[in-house]
Amino acid sequence: MARNWRRLVVDVDMNDTATRRRNPGPTWGFRFLLAVQRLPRPLLRPLLMAGTAVAVGLMPVERGYSRAYLAHVLPRRPRWRDVWRHFSTYLEFLLLRLRVGGGEAPRVALDPENSEAFETLIQSGEPALFGTFHFGHSDLLGFLLSARDRRVAMIRLRVTNADDTAMLEQQFAGAVSFIWVNQPEDLIFALKAAVERGDSLAMQCDRLFTSKAEAFHFLGVRRLFPFTIYHLAVLFGRPVMFCFGLPDGVGGTRVCAAPLFRPDPALGREENFRRGRSHFQAVLARLEALVRAYPTLWFNFIPLNPEPESQPAPISPGSAARV
Repeated sequence: MARNWRRLVVDVDMNDTATRRRNPGPTWGFRFLLAVQRLPRPLLRPLLMAGTAVAVGLMPVERGYSRAYLAHVLPRRPRWRDVWRHFSTYLEFLLLRLRVGGGEAPRVALDPENSEAFETLIQSGEPALFGTFHFGHSDLLGFLLSARDRRVAMIRLRVTNADDTAMLEQQFAGAVSFIWVNQPEDLIFALKAAVERGDSLAMQCDRLFTSKAEAFHFLGVRRLFPFTIYHLAVLFGRPVMFCFGLPDGVGGTRVCAAPLFRPDPALGREENFRRGRSHFQAVLARLEALVRAYPTLWFNFIPLNPEPESQPAPISPGSAARV
């Protein structure tokens, strides 16, 4: 097991871990949001509209990736206003993160679908692996789990200008800790310590910060996604629960849970991975349906997940169970 553990956790490909990474956008962006977030909505809205236009204008790379992504999900060629709406929706989410990080109590409701499995897992206290994506309010779910008496270690990429994350880390101190994937010298020990403490692990499973990637159907073609969460599930015998956080339209969050995946030690490693691939394909099918229904909630202003050069699809889309 020790050999498998080391092989898994050191296989992080950050390309250039020495680079000081930062969130895109103007250096004054967070200061602007912190200054205006408490304004009444009638005063806040025109400022946000103007700020969004400035962001679109000053971020040509992210603007291009937004347009390219929207071309895959919209039934027509994306216009400038579509890109503006994409940026604007993300700006609204940043404001929510800042408000929650500043102490505002989040309003959360659980969608009825798969709610029984979610509640059973939460109430059991069993450590689990919670997966999600950069979609909607999902980035807040690791913090919100702490409100259900869960100690959560969030696996994240550290960047230099993340005031919102710093505020959330302070607000949820003691219940939420961070494991930074771009600190590989500490990654092994941090993961091992979190597992031994009995913490649940929360990770976003759309960006390729690991070579443990496999091909799955998403947005019309096979694309590479990280498969690390299932390696961890098999290695430690922990269940996997994917959740999506959607805005409810009145300032709160609606949490949608996917069916639970639980590795079976009696089946062996490869059979559990086969089951994991089927489960993840079903999760991605549900994600794609949500992305097409709410295209501006996809908060990846980077290239879409790449297609593999040449490898067979692990599972066909028609054989995936509905999530």
